[in-house]
Amino acid sequence: MITVPFKEDTLSLLGFGTMRFPLREDKSVDEAQVQEMVDYAMAHGVNYFDTAYPYHDGASEGIIGRALSRYPRESFRLADKYPGHQIADSYDPAAIFEEQLKKCGVEYFDYYLLHNVYERSAQVYMDPKWGIWDYFKEQKRLGRIRYLGFSSHGNPEMLKEFLDFCGDAVDFCQIQLNYLDWTLMRGKELYEILTERGIPVWVMEPVRGGKLAKLPEEAETRLKALRPEESIPAWGFRFLQGLPNVKMILSGMSNMAQMLDNVKTFEERKLLSAEEEAVLLEVAEGLKDGVPCTACRYCCKSCPMGLDIPMFLEMYNSARITPSITIGMRIQGLPADKQPSACIACGACAKNCPQKIDIPAELANFVEKLKEFPDWAQVCREREATRKG
Repeated sequence: MITVPFKEDTLSLLGFGTMRFPLREDKSVDEAQVQEMVDYAMAHGVNYFDTAYPYHDGASEGIIGRALSRYPRESFRLADKYPGHQIADSYDPAAIFEEQLKKCGVEYFDYYLLHNVYERSAQVYMDPKWGIWDYFKEQKRLGRIRYLGFSSHGNPEMLKEFLDFCGDAVDFCQIQLNYLDWTLMRGKELYEILTERGIPVWVMEPVRGGKLAKLPEEAETRLKALRPEESIPAWGFRFLQGLPNVKMILSGMSNMAQMLDNVKTFEERKLLSAEEEAVLLEVAEGLKDGVPCTACRYCCKSCPMGLDIPMFLEMYNSARITPSITIGMRIQGLPADKQPSACIACGACAKNCPQKIDIPAELANFVEKLKEFPDWAQVCREREATRKG
């Protein structure tokens, strides 16, 4: 197993994410299979396990806690997250934190994150009324958290703002990163911002929720010709293994076959050559097939509504490839007059677009696409009802 030094710790580069546990036919978590997967992971050098308050309707923390309770506490690293990204009337970090410790059956968390800092939740996390960041800094001082960070699905501009707020208290930052989002969702920019600030990168969605685990036949043939021995998912991991500031790569493994393949991939680094990386990025370009926005922002200068059009087109392109609740979450978190539905179709943006994009039409298409996503506020209300019930 590839290991990396991190401050006073040593981590397996592969981490076990617990958002996609194996399920039975009735959609309940197959806890016996989870324990088998944890046993295999531990036996093969995986020592990092990542959970969160809402995963599997609140069951993930207890399940991974029970699986790990069979091992000495110092033999594994457990990460959890505070759900300030959820819409609520109030936020009580102390109550949630104590509940999480109890559910996981531990006295401290090795790694703790503010969950999904994006355009709306950043305001919650920074609001002095709730004192969230200060509370968790104090828990770190008390030894109940060893390392403190946050995960984010926000854009580079928001990431910079939040990093400025946190100051030097951030030990690490978790972002969505893979060879498709390297350009599609400005992943390269996010990685470089964190690297320039000396903040180690944790990676989520390395194969984009499975999208990069199975590719079009032509793409798979090209990759197999270069590395016949590698699985298709392994290419996503090899790309990330070549980024020096990536210290943790999380994979939400749903069955033992995925665990076996991933552990094999992380037995040693097999870095991509320049030729192989070029082919992989060409494959990524072939997957996009979206609106050809270059984010020049000429459209924004003429928009009477002050909309962030490039961000919307970026999200639309992403949603066309792999629908994700985080996209709907980010849009619904914006003020109503700053959402894509606020477009008045005046056409001023299209006149200034060097790519000749019919922007009003594409925004209308995005608005229709967003109807496929669940209402985030309703999701949060249901989660809270489940927690209290």
